Amino acid sequence: MDLNLRAKQDCLFDEISLGEVMLRLDPGDGRIKTARTFRAWEGGGEYNVARGLRRCFGLHTAVVTALADNEVGRLIEDFILQGGVDTSLIEWKPYDGIGRSVRNGLNFTERGFGLRGAVGVSDRGHTAASQLKPGDIDWDFIFGRLGARWLHTGGIFAALSETTAQAVLEAVKAAKKWGTVVSYDLNYRPSLWKEIGGQAKAQEVNRELAKYVDVMIGNEEDFTACLGFEVPGNDATLKTLSIEGYGRMIEEAVKVYPNFQVVATTLRAVKTATVNDWSAICWANGQLYHGLSLPALEIYDRVGGGDSFASGSSTANDHGRRAASGQFRRCARRARHDHTGRHLHGEPERSGKRDEGRGRACAEIIPCTHLKLNQRTD
Repeated sequence: MDLNLRAKQDCLFDEISLGEVMLRLDPGDGRIKTARTFRAWEGGGEYNVARGLRRCFGLHTAVVTALADNEVGRLIEDFILQGGVDTSLIEWKPYDGIGRSVRNGLNFTERGFGLRGAVGVSDRGHTAASQLKPGDIDWDFIFGRLGARWLHTGGIFAALSETTAQAVLEAVKAAKKWGTVVSYDLNYRPSLWKEIGGQAKAQEVNRELAKYVDVMIGNEEDFTACLGFEVPGNDATLKTLSIEGYGRMIEEAVKVYPNFQVVATTLRAVKTATVNDWSAICWANGQLYHGLSLPALEIYDRVGGGDSFASGSSTANDHGRRAASGQFRRCARRARHDHTGRHLHGEPERSGKRDEGRGRACAEIIPCTHLKLNQRTD
């Protein structure tokens, strides 16, 4: 992959992420509704990519977000600092004392196991990040004076409000102006779009944003719900996934959006919440790459896996052809855990066809086997 990254010596940041960072409250192996204690972490779909790139790949990353300036916001900041991500670009909003006008987001997430599906409960209305709007961030300063080689953002942040979608559009346009590579994870969440126009609004927003994206990430639900592309050959339950169908879908997407340089997606066939068949594919340079197939893979905690996959996919460009090697695959495997053994904590699971055991993705899988688009994969 050759994305023409800006020279490293000209940029302060290897990557910056634009998105909300929430406080995740984790009941361990218990249930949210009966828990008496929670462990606290930080997490957010876009932020997790910056954290993975910093902790696993040693890159200099930052997060662009907003937090209410209170003790919870400072706790989130402390977690971000522990992850090694630069916090200098955080916008701090004055707190009114009760959260009527601005607050910080909370994310309660419990693990699935066997037939028990994972459960995510977000409490993120009126958050500081959801109120970000065009003009709040000086992108010319960030991309021009400071310099950033890569911008990552996604459909979760774009769906938080009418203004965040506009803020994302402002950011990706500025990135293109300064020659910064843009990656975008579609990350469709019906609950986030429901109050601002539903799937029709999701397609309107994402189709416009897609015009400025170099690296597009998403699964079959994302591409269908956000961009209107269908994957031929998949069954209704998504128990069987057609790689050839994905290839044809990607070919169609690239025709509509010739700016796409890379399209990456995870492949997951759900057996139970604990056992999935996992793999991944990546389209680049007009060719399709298929990752290792890991049948009946046992999963402890899938939340944040897709964000880890995105961080591994992002760093592939720096590794060049090594992205197709076992070396890069091992790097991506480490992206699921940082060196402290902590999980990356992502967004709540979406509701949909795979809700009973569906995770965002697999950090264990990275494209490593070259395929022609018309080549059989069975």
